[in-house]
Amino acid sequence: MSNVMIIIQARMTSTRLPEKVMLPLCGKSVLQVMIERLSNWHEHIIVATTNDGSERPILDLCNKLNIRTFEGDTNDVLGRYYNAAKLYGATDNTTIVRLTSDCPLIDQQLCAQVISKRLQQEYDMVNLGPHSGFPRGLDCCAFSFKLLEHTHNQATSTADREHVTLGMAKFNSMSTYTFSSQEDFSHYRLTLDEPDDYLAITAIYGAFCDSLNFSYPELLKMLKKKPELYDINKHVEQKVV
Repeated sequence: MSNVMIIIQARMTSTRLPEKVMLPLCGKSVLQVMIERLSNWHEHIIVATTNDGSERPILDLCNKLNIRTFEGDTNDVLGRYYNAAKLYGATDNTTIVRLTSDCPLIDQQLCAQVISKRLQQEYDMVNLGPHSGFPRGLDCCAFSFKLLEHTHNQATSTADREHVTLGMAKFNSMSTYTFSSQEDFSHYRLTLDEPDDYLAITAIYGAFCDSLNFSYPELLKMLKKKPELYDINKHVEQKVV
């Protein structure tokens, strides 16, 4: 699976929870926890951060963990993905995996399913997320570099440049495969946007004794067993695109 690039977008200037990717979690930082949750894919990871002068803690962490980085425009996230992939030698058929750094509960086995399906070359895009019944915060989307490049060359609106995949169907004729969770767990909020999200994620890891080694089924089992974990941030509303 060498022709795969997992690009994690990360910045220090989040408006609702500044510097959230470097908040402490399990004796590490949020971003390090996320990277370690993807340990099977370590050599494929690229962190696409900003060039606005605030990114040094992210760069230092990635250097310590031997993770490749790219620095680009803070607001042009689409451009960051394209230029990061281009810098590290992506070709038309390279599978690009988009992850966001606010997902420290990301599951590498779910990601592996998405990547494997995309590598079969049957679909232009393969994804999973809350739109398909999974908890918010486990989102994973994979697509070809060719699709990314064409979207990068066509997209001009602020929304399309900021949200990467938003304009893909707008500028391309494409096929998509979406994994279904088979049951609706989208009410579980596992993403990190606001202070109460941080409290919830910290509490979830606390329930696992700060271990990073648990699976998605084990996570679901814990959330069902301890509904008080879900209660911590269930009131937080997702930012509308």
